[in-house]
Amino acid sequence: MCSPMAFVAARRLRYPLSGAFFAPGDLTDAALVRAIAVLSSDATALSLVPFQRRNATSLVRRLRVLAAFLESLEESSYPHPPRLPPLAAFCLGELYIFVYRAKLLLEYCSESSRLWLLLRNPQVSSNFHDLARELATLLDVLPLDDLCLAEDVREQVELLRRQCRRSNLFVDPHDEKLRRKIHSFLARFDDGEAPDPADLRSTYVDGLGIGNASACCAEIELLEEQISNQEEDMDLSVVIGVVALTRYCRFLLFGFQEMEVESSCGDQKKASRKRSSSQSSSDLSLTIPKDLCCPISLDLMKDPVVVSTGQTYDRASITHWIVEGHRTCPNSGQTLANGGLVPNRALRSLICRWCAAHGIQIEVPDGAEVSAESLAAACTSKAAIEADKATARILVRQLSAGSQESKAVAARELRLLARTGKENRLFIAEAGAIPLLCRLFQSSNPIAQENAVTSILNISIHDGNKRRIMEEEGCLRLTVHVLMHGLTAEARENAAATLFSLSAVHDFKKKIVDQQGAVAALANLLMQGSTRGKRDAVMALFNLSTHPECWCRMLDLGAVLALVGALRDESVAEEAAAALQLLVRQPIVAEAVGSEDAAITNLVGLMTRGTPKGKENAVAALQELCRRGGLPVTRRVARMPALGGLIQAILFTGTKRARRKAALLVRMCRRCESPAVMTCESSRGSSFGSGDASVVSVSMAVQVPVL
Repeated sequence: MCSPMAFVAARRLRYPLSGAFFAPGDLTDAALVRAIAVLSSDATALSLVPFQRRNATSLVRRLRVLAAFLESLEESSYPHPPRLPPLAAFCLGELYIFVYRAKLLLEYCSESSRLWLLLRNPQVSSNFHDLARELATLLDVLPLDDLCLAEDVREQVELLRRQCRRSNLFVDPHDEKLRRKIHSFLARFDDGEAPDPADLRSTYVDGLGIGNASACCAEIELLEEQISNQEEDMDLSVVIGVVALTRYCRFLLFGFQEMEVESSCGDQKKASRKRSSSQSSSDLSLTIPKDLCCPISLDLMKDPVVVSTGQTYDRASITHWIVEGHRTCPNSGQTLANGGLVPNRALRSLICRWCAAHGIQIEVPDGAEVSAESLAAACTSKAAIEADKATARILVRQLSAGSQESKAVAARELRLLARTGKENRLFIAEAGAIPLLCRLFQSSNPIAQENAVTSILNISIHDGNKRRIMEEEGCLRLTVHVLMHGLTAEARENAAATLFSLSAVHDFKKKIVDQQGAVAALANLLMQGSTRGKRDAVMALFNLSTHPECWCRMLDLGAVLALVGALRDESVAEEAAAALQLLVRQPIVAEAVGSEDAAITNLVGLMTRGTPKGKENAVAALQELCRRGGLPVTRRVARMPALGGLIQAILFTGTKRARRKAALLVRMCRRCESPAVMTCESSRGSSFGSGDASVVSVSMAVQVPVL
């Protein structure tokens, strides 16, 4: 018989699934036996999957023998259970861990994608074999002579021990053949050739049991979830290639069937968004788990990050804490070794699940987590690119000659395909998708219109495609049409984001401003849109404001007035101030802005409550306003209450650029003999007397959203 520690050593060689497991330490012997019996019953009730069937069936059969053993153990100790010998109690604790891990492995197989199980076939088979060896060691240690068991049960346990000892690793040859077939398809794409459709149908439909478009979509979603989780050591390029291959098969083998179902999915999502927004007031009554709240703000974390001391905070809160000059961890008081913030993706995943379970919408901050799309872009392979190219050609053909319903599906699929990688965006455009998608901008189907404009947005992120879009006859006009009259809020917002993307090219800025309705529609979205819509609009207006020939037109079309109003909105105030700082370089614009009390008041207000960058942009805008607007405007600024104190604070705590602009503003206001500001300058001394009066360009680190 093995020693008790032999079992522990064997179990630590390799875990069937990652993670540490412990037996409950506060249960009596009888309660522990009952807990193991319940676990075993749950595990044997799980449905078996087509793959790993033999290994799973063997494990279930062993669990049923253990269930009989546990039942006999319970019956022998009724009604007054004796205390078990120490070795037997130890083995029961280890048996609990074994049954728990067996249940996890069976659940893993029953809930995973079929293709994922196929790709992981050798590793999963090894997990089953590890469990068999683990059980053999446990049964070697288990002191059957010290337990009162029925004779037939004892014989079954002895037989089980012998079987586990003789157990060999079993890798199903049929599953292996299918796995090698999938790899051969990827190899064909790697060589620049498409696999034979008959072979694909035989493998996917007959071999894998994926018999319709919905099953393909389900497989893709599960595979992308595995990519995002990165739970296991895997070759990402292979998995991403299989996703691309399955997407190709979805359309090659099953066409555009089940389109009604697909269309209704979009309606359900929209209804879900409406429900979530209508429930926003009721969300306030929910008790948020303490572990999901930021220790600083005490609110639900949106972007949890870990600091050097190991504590987790919401990114916005800890960033504000560090910017204010603190160099210690708020929770522990320890000195922060560095300012690095590491995303806590595990906690982020828990927060998302909790929000989904309670119907709460949570906005994903830019860069908050590594998505399947970003990983796909980083780890793509030639096979994946070639498979996606073949899929794009099918979709573009459908856009050209398909029914209205199939065109809507094709637009949605192109939108998804264009989310990942510059290669996808380039070959979608090269396949001729841009003019065909633009035709859907006037569709009466809101989902088709939304997906079409979002596809153009995603395609436009590739710099080479921006010119293709702008040179396509009617494309800019139709984008503005969606911005003004889009059938959904998301379509209008994505049209604004498209203009933002296109306006990154200097040559296109004036063309966008000259397009009838474009600037007015952006201004209207900035004043009346959602938070996301306002951000898209203000960033587009900021890009346009960097072209001097656009300044007067933007004033005439109402953009300046909208930007002045946006200074009161914390979500866009920083960008609005940056745009105004550029626009007021035109004296006519400066005079118009300077004559508005609201403009100066709002800029001073941003100096009071804004972020460091917001304060920097606000003081820069005021300095430029005084410089270009002349003496009357400077006097209006100098007479603002509390301006002196705000400038003094910026001179001491602001960014380098903010301090320089504040010093220039002090000198300008001093000429107007404003005592408050003169006091501010004198308290600072003459160190700013030789300040650099050169114009510093506004730096805006922005990223086009991929939707």
